[in-house]
Amino acid sequence: MNLVVLDGYTLNPGDLSWDLLQQQGELTVYDRTAIGEIAERAKDADVVFTNKVPLDADTLKKLPKLRYIGVLATGYNIIDVAEAKQRGVVVTNVPGYGTHSVVQLTFSLLLELCQRVQRHSDSVSKGKWSQSPDFCFWDYPLVELHGKTLGIIGFGDIGKQVADVATAFGMKVLGYSRTQTDQSHRRNFSWASLDDLLEQSDVVSIHCPLTPQTNGLINAQTLAKMKPSAFLLNTSRGPIIVEEDLSDALKRGQLAGAGLDVLATEPPPSNHPLFGIDQCLITPHIAWATYEARNRMMGMVVSNLVSYLQGEPVNVVNR
Repeated sequence: MNLVVLDGYTLNPGDLSWDLLQQQGELTVYDRTAIGEIAERAKDADVVFTNKVPLDADTLKKLPKLRYIGVLATGYNIIDVAEAKQRGVVVTNVPGYGTHSVVQLTFSLLLELCQRVQRHSDSVSKGKWSQSPDFCFWDYPLVELHGKTLGIIGFGDIGKQVADVATAFGMKVLGYSRTQTDQSHRRNFSWASLDDLLEQSDVVSIHCPLTPQTNGLINAQTLAKMKPSAFLLNTSRGPIIVEEDLSDALKRGQLAGAGLDVLATEPPPSNHPLFGIDQCLITPHIAWATYEARNRMMGMVVSNLVSYLQGEPVNVVNR
């Protein structure tokens, strides 16, 4: 059985092992694969693994031996799952592997917006504290989270853990989701409409999947509903935010700040509209990428494949 990994570098830049996957068949790992290289590299593959290399209908038609696609991520919008199903190709994903890490980065962004730890540290290193006439100084407003309201858009596993941490900080939590499950065990929590959440929240954090309904969900109209003192966080998917609208809102002072780990185009162009805006923090899609999360994913990737080979596939997204 031939196994091909099309873009393995981000999962395993060298600190993990492909050995368990190699035990399942003849394994070929490519660090990266350009669009024009997919068909040639995967033409003899029974199994293909991909993180961000797209497998659309035209590409799938060029892979007659393919029987299984393992997505090295939770999101699988890069796969034409309907075409795969029609061709009898099982598609699996890896849910839940990075929940703890995503929650951690969500609050890393928020705390940096509240305290500006790195920028104050840089100021100290440049001698500004040494030159201060007072025992302390600060260059940015300092914000306490206790008593503030956090609005969470998307209340799956990640959203729920974000709510847990927010509660530990003494925040009130509003949730917006397609389905409203029983959260009566939570204190200081209530469900809200999107409009109410945006209007009442001091922090809005996005944790919903990218769908036709959420694409562009945060735009000029919805941003206008937020408080001028509010922060916006996105560790989900870039296209959920209309980035030009967010840029305009930040420049006009319509929003106090934003913390983003994802952008609509990745890598982004060098002239991205959000670059250079002081109150906008951007990290390069690293919420998922802790060693622990990637190691967990590697184990689940192997487990998914073994379950499929045993005739009991799990985490199938195109049944």
